[in-house]
Amino acid sequence: MSPFVLLAENSWLTSLGIWPALLGTMVLFYFLFIRPQSRARAQQEKSREEKLKNLKKNDRVLTIGGIYGVVTHVEPDKNEIVIRVDDTNNTRLHVVRTSIHDVISEEPAAEPPKLGSGT
Repeated sequence: MSPFVLLAENSWLTSLGIWPALLGTMVLFYFLFIRPQSRARAQQEKSREEKLKNLKKNDRVLTIGGIYGVVTHVEPDKNEIVIRVDDTNNTRLHVVRTSIHDVISEEPAAEPPKLGSGT
């Protein structure tokens, strides 16, 4: 019998089976996918909180219910914001600050660079 066969049969590595490879794959998956996603989510949440803190009159907003409106009154002491949703009949909604999903900028988006100018 060859010495390599005896070594393979009595090795502690053989008794572990596939567990080291599986554990290594799980660690790799964590560092490549889960951790970067949680960092991005924390950055988005920080950005949203900053926008909510800096809300002012005449900002266009989108609520978590999908309603677009214009901020007409902000009370810093309270957690309440008044938004105008219809100009024709002056419909206003009183909403909680955390129900604002996004502050919509009025600035036009920058035009993306053109690839392959072909000259």
